Formats: sequence, structure tokens, C-alpha cells
Amino acid sequence: MPVQGRWSEARERLLATASKLFYTEGIRAVGVDRVMAEADVARGTFYRHFDGKDDLVRAYLDARHQRIGAGLAAAKEAAASPVAFLETVARGIGEEMCSEGFRGCPFINAAAEYPERKSAVHQAVLAYRDHFHEVLQETFQQVGVPDPKRSTDAMVALRDGVMVAAYLGDPQTASDTLVHGVAVLLADR
Repeated sequence: MPVQGRWSEARERLLATASKLFYTEGIRAVGVDRVMAEADVARGTFYRHFDGKDDLVRAYLDARHQRIGAGLAAAKEAAASPVAFLETVARGIGEEMCSEGFRGCPFINAAAEYPERKSAVHQAVLAYRDHFHEVLQETFQQVGVPDPKRSTDAMVALRDGVMVAAYLGDPQTASDTLVHGVAVLLADR
């Protein structure tokens, strides 16, 4: 929990700077000294908020998870139906992939850099994936597909694949593929 006052501002600067640098350049490529320098935060302040780099990386992923979770909750609330929600999720991911500076999924990228399943960073990746899977599976159940878990697994795998395809190739094609794939999954009811 951030400390109140100016320390929380420093923590937010550290997280914002780390988020930008970790996403654009890679987690292992960016040291905490650079994050501290670009955030204009002293070493002592950094260690008041984080135990070290892995703790900062975990906080970066947790913040992304919270933003995505809030976005999913808002989209679900605004959707006219479970089908509309899944279509909105697919289109939203497609828009993200087509946005300026897209560099793949931050969670897939982090998992590639932290393959040790027991590390706090890898556990943060798994927590995000579990939450995303849970939201989708609940929605596929509401839609009434015969096998909600299988449909969810397929959508998550499709999302993972198009995220990589968008980064390495044509983002619009990847976006169209995801939207089409979700439509195929929804037709199975």
C-alpha cells in the first residue's frame, strides 16, 4: 500500500516510468537505476516502496492487471448481452494491437523474461491470466455454448497468438483474425 503524500507521488512516478520502459525496451534490459533516474526518485525512496526490481516488476504487472480488470468490468456493465461483451473484448484487443507503440502482450513478454513459475513476477502473470480466463468462461457459460471451458481456452489461445502476430506482422490482420475467431466460437451455441 503506498504511503500517503509525496511518497505516493514518487511511487506513482516510479511505476509510470517502469511501465513505459519495461514495455518498450524489455524488463531485463532496464535496470532500477535507470528507472529511478528517469522518475527523478532517490534510491532510498525507491526502497521505501519496493523491495527490489522483482517487486517493481510485480507492481507494474499488478497495475496493468487492475487497469485491464477495470476495463473488462466496465465493458461487461455496458454490454447489452454476454455476446456483445465478448465481441467488445475482441474488438478492444484488436484496437490495442493496432495502436501506436504496440509491442505485444506485457504479460506474455514478462513470462518470457521470467520463466521460473514460482517467481513473484511469473505468479503475477498467472494471476492475470486466471482472472481473464475466469471472466471469459463465466461469459461463455452465460452465452450457452456447449463447452464454456473449451471456448474460453480457445479464445485465450487465439488472443495470445494474435498478440504475437500483431507485433511481428500486420496488426489489422491479427485484429480481424481475433474478431473472426470469436464469432466462430459464438456460433457454437
